Amino acid sequence: MTRFTVNNQPVEYKMDPRTPLLWALRDASNLTGTKYGCGTGDCGACAVDVDGGLRLACQETIGALEGTFVTTIEGLSKDRSHPVQQALLATNIVQCGYCIPGIVMAASILLRGNRNPSEEDIKGAIPNICRCGIYPRLIGAITEAARSARGDTPIAAEPEPETQAPE
Repeated sequence: MTRFTVNNQPVEYKMDPRTPLLWALRDASNLTGTKYGCGTGDCGACAVDVDGGLRLACQETIGALEGTFVTTIEGLSKDRSHPVQQALLATNIVQCGYCIPGIVMAASILLRGNRNPSEEDIKGAIPNICRCGIYPRLIGAITEAARSARGDTPIAAEPEPETQAPE
């Protein structure tokens, strides 16, 4: 049995300790926000926070995590109120959304340690592959999230498109 904390809840997995964290989260805990992308640690879709650091859940065994604190996208914010989540929604950059949980986790870890990241800091902290190619807009969204996290400016929602009234 392996014991650690997931999203502030103690868990005990009665699984082989060699089981990847990704499958324990998805199959045993029904936390499906952490995505399977490549299984080799290259895409970042399965990024989670382990004791304050970025880890790829497909590469971590549950046995190696005994006694740790794991936060998944579900545990980051129940109501999507985290500045990174707000910024991604407000800037409307999400396309297919598959990579977004991992990107949000990576960006949240970055902003916890660096409230004023440069473009290079952001690029270095986000190892995720996005097949939709949101990277240029992602830098701006994370910069906006950093401003909000610092309390400089609230995140402004993208204005609704104007529609004409029927004649």
